[in-house]
Amino acid sequence: MMVMKSQIIETTLLALVAIATCAPSSNKPPFLNLITKQNDKLYFGTATNNVQLNDTAYAAILDDSRMFGQITAANSMKWFDTEPERGHFTFQDGDVIRDLAKRNGQLLRGHNCVWHNQLPDWVANGSFTKPDLLDVVKTHCGTLVGHYRDSWDIVNEVLNDDGTFREDIFFNTTGSEYIPTAFHAARAADPHAKLYANDFNIEGINAKSEAYRNLIPQLRKQGVPIDGIGIQSHLIVGQLPTDMKENMEAFTAIGLEVAITELDIRMTLPETEELLEQQKKDYATVIEACNAVKGCVGITVWDFSDKYSWVPGSFAGQGAACPWDENMKEKPAFFGIVEGFLG
Repeated sequence: MMVMKSQIIETTLLALVAIATCAPSSNKPPFLNLITKQNDKLYFGTATNNVQLNDTAYAAILDDSRMFGQITAANSMKWFDTEPERGHFTFQDGDVIRDLAKRNGQLLRGHNCVWHNQLPDWVANGSFTKPDLLDVVKTHCGTLVGHYRDSWDIVNEVLNDDGTFREDIFFNTTGSEYIPTAFHAARAADPHAKLYANDFNIEGINAKSEAYRNLIPQLRKQGVPIDGIGIQSHLIVGQLPTDMKENMEAFTAIGLEVAITELDIRMTLPETEELLEQQKKDYATVIEACNAVKGCVGITVWDFSDKYSWVPGSFAGQGAACPWDENMKEKPAFFGIVEGFLG
């Protein structure tokens, strides 16, 4: 009975959204980017990696700008790929993602300029003076943003969950000075780009999200050009914060643009009907929160198919986090996204 009811709801959603998106209602999924833009948001997007672009079934969905209006390069614009040796920049992989987005008429989001992870050895294990490392950061961010000239996650995951600064090669060498250095270099390279700080575990009101709401205004008072906050949203089925909307509103209240930048909602495997139904509700909840906040400008899933999800490789026994399954079939979560916009 539960399955039949779910199928009836999804069929009804297909028909309703088909009218709004001018899509045929017979077995044609709703177009998520069109629905998102009809709700006065800028985009519904996805991350992608170069390796899966040769998967024709995957690419057919990715390339449809009605479904995805924005693309994030999940890995190929990170430091290890773009500056493997000091001063030696390699943009081949990132350019493939950029060119794909341009060809499809999709927005591009750069990810990321400065992160403690996926660094080349010369950075991660380097011995730098403070001025030297600040120069490294300035050169890397300026060159990267100057090449792609689009919206960017400039600093990624710079705080711990308790709101203190993460200790890494950048903080341990420069204190927090690498942060304004990165943003200033990015702004000089592209005066029109939207420049973000991006992090996880800031989906609700907690010590970490409050720390960002204290840090960013301080930096902006010093002239640091920070436009927005990226709320990653790597969530767990049945464990969503209850104050996501209020949290986004608190960020917009200090003048920041907000985006959900890396959305997925993982479960403990194996999948069950109950878990998939809860996941559907959870996706709807996230979308409803963003949709209710004017300053939440867009939503990006951290790849759209379970076939290419990062989750199983990082969380043992967990997965099935995406809106499409491994066979590129829309899951109940997909229709949760639609429901989140329809209200």
